Amino acid sequence: MTNTIFGELRNGITITPQHGQIGKLRDASYATLELIKKLNASANPTEIRTILSEITGTPIDETVALFPPVHINYGKHLTFGKNVFINFNCIFLALGGIVIEDNVLIGPDVKIISEGHPLSPAERESLVPGKIHIKQNAWIGAGATILPGITIGENSVVAAGAVVTKNVAPNTVVGGVPAKFIKNI
Repeated sequence: MTNTIFGELRNGITITPQHGQIGKLRDASYATLELIKKLNASANPTEIRTILSEITGTPIDETVALFPPVHINYGKHLTFGKNVFINFNCIFLALGGIVIEDNVLIGPDVKIISEGHPLSPAERESLVPGKIHIKQNAWIGAGATILPGITIGENSVVAAGAVVTKNVAPNTVVGGVPAKFIKNI
């Protein structure tokens, strides 16, 4: 997998539109969308976890709860710990990698985006990955957005509506646009 476009993304390598495997990204996303349609049509927790396991390519613990709908562009770089709760209408753009550790709460309408584009218009069609790591016991409030390359520290809270552009220290609360330190826990 390291010698594929997916391995390069997981390793933080920028992908240009001229990459020889660029078509595989869309193919993989459309395959994921087929599974997402099934997942989003289900209200059965076991079936949801089974489909999510197929999307990620890894077993999903029975303590993980996800309320559909959810949107995922590529699940093979998405990892869930135990006792994770994901509320309605979340988006995971996971080409760059997203790790969600144990006991994480994710509110409704949260967007976790592990890929972006360069600022330069001449290079903007390139894809720039940035792994996101949400450490144990974190709580991501409703409508928050986490941008590429961010680590959310253990026990921290991201306030509702925040846009996280910098790492969040453990045991802190951040909020606002862009998210700033509010207080220690």
